[in-house]
Amino acid sequence: MNRDVIIACDFPTREQTMTFLQRFGQRKPFVKIGMELYYAEGPQIVREIKEMGHPIFLDLKLHDIPNTVEKAMRVLSRLDVDMVNLHAAGTKDMMEAALRGLTRPDGTRPLLIAVTQLTSTNQQRMEQELLIPHPMEEVVMQYAQNAREAGLDGVVCSPLEVQGVHACCGKDFVTVTPGIRFADSRQDDQHRITTPEKARSLGADYIVVGRPITAAESPEEAYRRCVDAFI
Repeated sequence: MNRDVIIACDFPTREQTMTFLQRFGQRKPFVKIGMELYYAEGPQIVREIKEMGHPIFLDLKLHDIPNTVEKAMRVLSRLDVDMVNLHAAGTKDMMEAALRGLTRPDGTRPLLIAVTQLTSTNQQRMEQELLIPHPMEEVVMQYAQNAREAGLDGVVCSPLEVQGVHACCGKDFVTVTPGIRFADSRQDDQHRITTPEKARSLGADYIVVGRPITAAESPEEAYRRCVDAFI
């Protein structure tokens, strides 16, 4: 698996997104299109960014009954994206249905990964608000194993959990890790975080970086700093 840095393009409009991407010139970084941009602009923004040459992680985190998720994934399969996700908490039945829906008639499909626990969730909140009494590491590993058994390609997890996921699910099981901050960056609303250098040493396959790049004075320089540290 090749490592890569994914920029979280969490912008509210097409105009802001395009202005940002144009700063990179001929370089076409891997980008994440999340709910904010997708809900604002619809599938056309995905097609447009793909036509520009960017690999795309479509981050919509589907979570519903299996039949609904299967039909939604069938629609998303028509978009030429490289990676799609859902919530592992939806159970193996839902993940298996998603895989069926995402797989095109010719057998091709994007990578399908499952969110384990959001990096904004800590142990206390998980226990008190979600009523999950087990240690975070144990919960993440169980969700990762469920995803692997459902046939998915990998999971979204904290960089701090990458080694455990690879140990229980195999080195080829993809780990996509948000919660990345430079050592001199603000933590913001994230809890289970680390630096690009540490994520690399822990064996992460992809890191997702948002505000440390998009809110930087020079996003191009911040992106290069991430790439140099991680790849």
